[in-house]
Amino acid sequence: MWTGQLPLSSGGWHIVAPDFRGMNGGERDAPASSVDDYAGDVVDLLDSLHVKEAVIAGLSIGGYVAFSLLRLAPNYVQGLVLADTRAEADTPESVQNRKKMLALLEEKGAAAVADDMIPKLLSPSAQRSRPDLVAAVREMTLKNSTAGIAGMITALMTRPDSTPVLATIHRPTLILVGAEDAATPPAASEKMRAAIPGSDLVVIPGAGHLSNLEQPVIFNAALDEFLQRRV
Repeated sequence: MWTGQLPLSSGGWHIVAPDFRGMNGGERDAPASSVDDYAGDVVDLLDSLHVKEAVIAGLSIGGYVAFSLLRLAPNYVQGLVLADTRAEADTPESVQNRKKMLALLEEKGAAAVADDMIPKLLSPSAQRSRPDLVAAVREMTLKNSTAGIAGMITALMTRPDSTPVLATIHRPTLILVGAEDAATPPAASEKMRAAIPGSDLVVIPGAGHLSNLEQPVIFNAALDEFLQRRV
């Protein structure tokens, strides 16, 4: 997921890209039941690495985990990168769609979930012209355990509304969003920018929900500029 951002380490940054429990071959992991479980895992990892504070970057559900860290362990957060995410909780309609996804997962497995999700994750142009990227996203999904995917879906649909947290964020914050993100559109990112004091917003052209995968050069340039200037 974050392989394309690892070259930023050449600028002297120590990059840690954890896998959420149950993801990327973690079949033996206990499934998550909330975004707070993922946040606790991040804190445990930082403690094991003796990292006292970090710039926390989260894309999609990673943004929700970042908000959880701000609520539960704000002292670890030196700066914040919120990519293709939103502050609001799921709407009742979204919750019903998550439940349908859980049923699809139980009935047909991870492959069916991947086929359902890819049109929502990638821009139309990427789906048409980037078969390599489509295959890579599908492969990433299939590497995750069924229990891990179910736990992530559950965490997504039970996450709290983080809108009240936004005005309390007094750390350097960068918001990134794909211009063609249908899942968390630019309008949601603009709401966060308006609510987080001093935050920056970069809209990435030619990218859908997985903006760091579709446009890594533009994504990395914005991230590097933020780290150099604001952190």
